[in-house]
Amino acid sequence: MMQNLSLDALSSAFPHLKLIPAEPMAAHTTFRIGGPAPMAFPQSAAELEAVYRFCLSQGHRPLVLGAGSNVLAPDEGLSRLVLCTREMRGLSLAAPGRIAAESGVLLSRLATFAREQGLTGLEFAHGIPGSVGGGLYMNAGAYGGELKDVAVKTRALLPDGTIWEAEGDQQGFAYRTSAFQKRGAVILSAEFELSQGDGAAIEARMQELAARRRASQPLEMFSAGSTFKRPQVGYAAALIEGAGLKGKGVGRAAVSEKHAGFVVNLGGATARDVLATMDMVVKAVADKSGIVLEPEVRILRDEQEEFSCNLS
Repeated sequence: MMQNLSLDALSSAFPHLKLIPAEPMAAHTTFRIGGPAPMAFPQSAAELEAVYRFCLSQGHRPLVLGAGSNVLAPDEGLSRLVLCTREMRGLSLAAPGRIAAESGVLLSRLATFAREQGLTGLEFAHGIPGSVGGGLYMNAGAYGGELKDVAVKTRALLPDGTIWEAEGDQQGFAYRTSAFQKRGAVILSAEFELSQGDGAAIEARMQELAARRRASQPLEMFSAGSTFKRPQVGYAAALIEGAGLKGKGVGRAAVSEKHAGFVVNLGGATARDVLATMDMVVKAVADKSGIVLEPEVRILRDEQEEFSCNLS
């Protein structure tokens, strides 16, 4: 059973660690929803590893959060420690055509760095509002590209604190999942292998995809991206629209008028509003089509035993 962690003990063990006893989760999620939680901000993969192991030694399993772009945090907040990776920004050219990145690096920054090196293969990731760790954890993708196409080596922590270096197929990537997710691992860093390309062509592709996103997605509103996974038959957005749910919702949460695959925060929405809206969508789509949609958004709870690095 997970125990409460003494923040004083953590602070004493890591005197230079940025530690906030009650930080609003709403400030660290793209839904802009969530109550207070004790939050620490490791500066490097090595510090994250050390802090994680210390927490384990105290009987506490923290939650690891990246950019918070694929999560819904509870209104009442969390009592468990949240390790936020957004200050882990190590990014370099490890070898010709190969980029090394810490888990907190934003996917947009990773794609821009690749373009700056004249490397192609990450253009699809430029508009994904998550981190390297969260993106690998769920094999993020868009417009026909997925991280599985370019991720060649990942360094992760298993739930017992041991290091796991997974290469190639060991990473177990599939649609919106990975071996890291299945094993409850937290990603520390990764390497991506890309091809040489033309800088102007890479930039043009990024701009093309950005324009497509602006035209089709409610980027001006707070959300966690696609709310539901793609079902085995059809597409979630089409099924939701077909059930007449565009603009419908509970409280201050609603299905986007622009893209039915997004549940959005209209301003002042609570986690309860979002969950009730998601439940409404699942029931209506099942009644209309017989297909049961599964959430893509990860619902954070104190009692979860999994230790996940979320897309973020």
